[in-house]
Amino acid sequence: MSNNGINFTPLWNNGPVPGNFYNFPQNQVKSNSIDDFGVQRNSGPITTGTSIVAVRYDKGVIIAGDKLVSYGNLARYHNVDRVFKINEYITLGMSGDYADFQFIKQYIDENILADFSMDDKITLKPKDLFTWLTRILYNRRSRFNPLWLDMVVGGMQTESEPFLGHINVRGRAYTNDVISTGYGTHLALPLLREYSEKGPLDEAKALELVKTCMEVLYYRDCRGYPKYSQANINDKGCTVTDQLVKENWDLALSIKGY
Repeated sequence: MSNNGINFTPLWNNGPVPGNFYNFPQNQVKSNSIDDFGVQRNSGPITTGTSIVAVRYDKGVIIAGDKLVSYGNLARYHNVDRVFKINEYITLGMSGDYADFQFIKQYIDENILADFSMDDKITLKPKDLFTWLTRILYNRRSRFNPLWLDMVVGGMQTESEPFLGHINVRGRAYTNDVISTGYGTHLALPLLREYSEKGPLDEAKALELVKTCMEVLYYRDCRGYPKYSQANINDKGCTVTDQLVKENWDLALSIKGY
């Protein structure tokens, strides 16, 4: 017998030939690949959300993120919120794997419920949640089983002290006046810094700046989506509203070479 032009002698008369596959009668071939190889679990993000844009202005914080969750290159899930009101003092935005966020969101909700049930007049504040999430993400990273998330925590630490912080997949954390994740790190963050460094922003200027950034991201980010959620939290309370990018594709006429 031959295999790829090379002659092989059977191991015994009418026996198997090296390099070929055989199904012996005593062994039943399993057709289900999960049974052959066990339950397969992915170690990377699958369904993901893109950029989050956040600004701290003189009296509060604004966090915005579009409402699309992508399955690889497929725009799979529409109208999915990635910006949330946690309580009257905290808002949260997420980029990265949405399944991991659903996992950690359950624990956040449990903490909020436990905090409410204590009825001790002490409410969870943004720095508390920020520190707790930093420990969680760093712990998972240290066990080589990270939560594939970029999370932005914003809110009011006191009536006159807005807070804005970022935690990434490695548990690395920092606070700043402007924060962006994902593709927004390259496109939105330069815009945010350009205007914020000129001086303290008021609410109207911050809202306009976030709106501009979301428009830029929609035009340039292939994972972008025209609908986005926007959380605005200040000493008057927290509101989360749906916004829509005003599309104007006339500018595409001036783009050449693609």
